[in-house]
Amino acid sequence: MAYNMDFCVSMLIFWVLCMNIAASYAFPNRNHFDVLDFGAINKISDDSSQAFLDAWGTVCNSEFENPTLLVPKWHTFLVNPIVFSGPCKPETINFEIQGEIVAPPLPSAWEKHDASQWLAFKGVSGLRVYGSGRINGQGFGWWNQSCKYHPGTSGCTKLAPTAVKFLRCNETSLSGIQFINSSQTHVTLFGCDEFRINALSIDAPGNSPNTDGIHLQHAHNVIITNTMIKSGDDCISIRDHTSNIDISNITCGPGHGVSIGSLGRGGSYVQVQSIHVKDVYFKGTTNGARIKTWQEGKGFVQRVIYENLFFNSVKNPLIIDQNYGAVKKGRVKENMGVWISDVTFKNIYGTSASKVGVNLNCSESIACTGLTLDSIMLWPALQLEEVTSYCSNAYGLAIGVVQPPSCLQDTSNVARIVDVLMHVRG
Repeated sequence: MAYNMDFCVSMLIFWVLCMNIAASYAFPNRNHFDVLDFGAINKISDDSSQAFLDAWGTVCNSEFENPTLLVPKWHTFLVNPIVFSGPCKPETINFEIQGEIVAPPLPSAWEKHDASQWLAFKGVSGLRVYGSGRINGQGFGWWNQSCKYHPGTSGCTKLAPTAVKFLRCNETSLSGIQFINSSQTHVTLFGCDEFRINALSIDAPGNSPNTDGIHLQHAHNVIITNTMIKSGDDCISIRDHTSNIDISNITCGPGHGVSIGSLGRGGSYVQVQSIHVKDVYFKGTTNGARIKTWQEGKGFVQRVIYENLFFNSVKNPLIIDQNYGAVKKGRVKENMGVWISDVTFKNIYGTSASKVGVNLNCSESIACTGLTLDSIMLWPALQLEEVTSYCSNAYGLAIGVVQPPSCLQDTSNVARIVDVLMHVRG
């Protein structure tokens, strides 16, 4: 009897081991969820949106630690406008893209959807989006009806979808992905804190409308590194209520540069501070390091550093414009404007494709203060032309060799201005 019992126990153990081995072959990694297993189809003519949503629902509600949604290599999936919503159960979630995700080619696909976005992550913390795959916005249909390039055309559109939006996603990262031909902005961060972007490739034609590379708004504690951007608008744009941004090792061009703004439109209140941009190579861009604010705005931009920048035939290499945009006569009042202060341009080299290489066009009502030009060497991109500086209501100092020569006004003349600015900040 004891022998039979031992035999039964041995067989039970053997059976359990066999089942575990079989399960390991059937599910080689139990916390990986392949969109193919949820019905995604490797055809750009078939909609895989529901399969992606089902896979996301499983990952978001998974009991496993660190689950992964996988978009497999060598596959291409058509996905219509979609939102991946949180919060999710796991503390960390992986969204691994090794294949290609393709947007619908026609704007009509957005008729019942939010036309400002294509793929959106909303309210997800601890998210890691990464891989060597591609996100293809197929934006040509939107570009062809853009009001920017087709003004007055019946049915032209000002708004077009951002390829990927992160809305209130904290402690999140995005790395390795290739982005091409978004209908409008490629990557937007809105309301995000503790976000890291690394090793992206973003590519859109230089004449594509409003195809910013990376757009930040209401974002804090963001790091952007090792990224190549070609676009029809700003390579990186920084908007209202943004702080503690570190940008480094960027290649930009074609595009409109690395811009803070525009800010203050419609009299809005601006808070942008602690922005550090370094080690950027600009090639053939329409702007380099730029800050632009509307005359009617309020608030401040402060503690900004642009350093170690190299320009290759760039128009407007260094530009501050406090008079951006058209404002109706009488709307701009005394002491109105966005206060720009403590801005440093350091270790700037290369060639300017415009005569004015340093353009500091500040407001009559609220001047720029605390500007620093430190070690700047700009040469003309075309022979027999000189590069000059232009300053208006710009106060600060020059350090080291500065070419073209600094036109900054002495800071000793700004006592009245500072009194006004204290009122603005308050």
